[in-house]
Amino acid sequence: MKTIDFSHFIEKYLSGEMGEDEKKWFEKELEGNINLRSEVNLRKKTDQILKDQNIVSLRNKLSAIEKKRREVNIEVKNTRKPVYIRYAAVIAALAVIGSVMLFTGNKSGSDEVVSRLYKSYEPPTSQRSGQIAENADFTLALEFYNTNDFANAALFFSKVVESNPKDMHSVLLNGVSNFEDQKFPEAKLSFTTVIDDNNNLFIETARWYLALCYVKTDDTDKAIGQLTEIRDEGGIYSKDARKILRKLK
Repeated sequence: MKTIDFSHFIEKYLSGEMGEDEKKWFEKELEGNINLRSEVNLRKKTDQILKDQNIVSLRNKLSAIEKKRREVNIEVKNTRKPVYIRYAAVIAALAVIGSVMLFTGNKSGSDEVVSRLYKSYEPPTSQRSGQIAENADFTLALEFYNTNDFANAALFFSKVVESNPKDMHSVLLNGVSNFEDQKFPEAKLSFTTVIDDNNNLFIETARWYLALCYVKTDDTDKAIGQLTEIRDEGGIYSKDARKILRKLK
């Protein structure tokens, strides 16, 4: 199980930006985690030192930067190669890139289109507010999600789903978190669950993400089938589905 990165939470705690539930959770973590307490105390002392020694700190940083700049300039002068050698290296690199593109053209094309079109799912505000109020695990999961810590987001969304399997919004967010973390089998399972439920507001988004999973795992036939249905239904993802299909076929 991945260890939680507390850096973001420490900053929020020290700056007084935590909500009541999040603050209670963090202070509970402080009670049982001596390393975390040490880190928080160290941050407090560091902040105070920086306030007292801003000028000295700035001078030291500028001196270090200038020293590094001089070292880099010396290295560049000593390692400069003849022009014809540098051109030969560039040509060789271009040849390798060209051969890779020749053998992976279709896959690169579809992946490129997906990367260009893809926008991470943003939870609706009304849904988010209701779930935050009633579920501390959802609050933490959403915090991780919004800071792009998708592994821990999936961990806490799975806890929400475990306690309430009918919460299709959390099932979807668990799937998206695993998708972002490139755990496609787990993501597919979540999206399929949302689709099979057939009685929620997130089916269209789940079908879109399931299609992206098929593209990412080179399951071309299923990707084409799913994207064709999305295109033909004329929903919010139909135009993007059409663009990806052009690269897959």
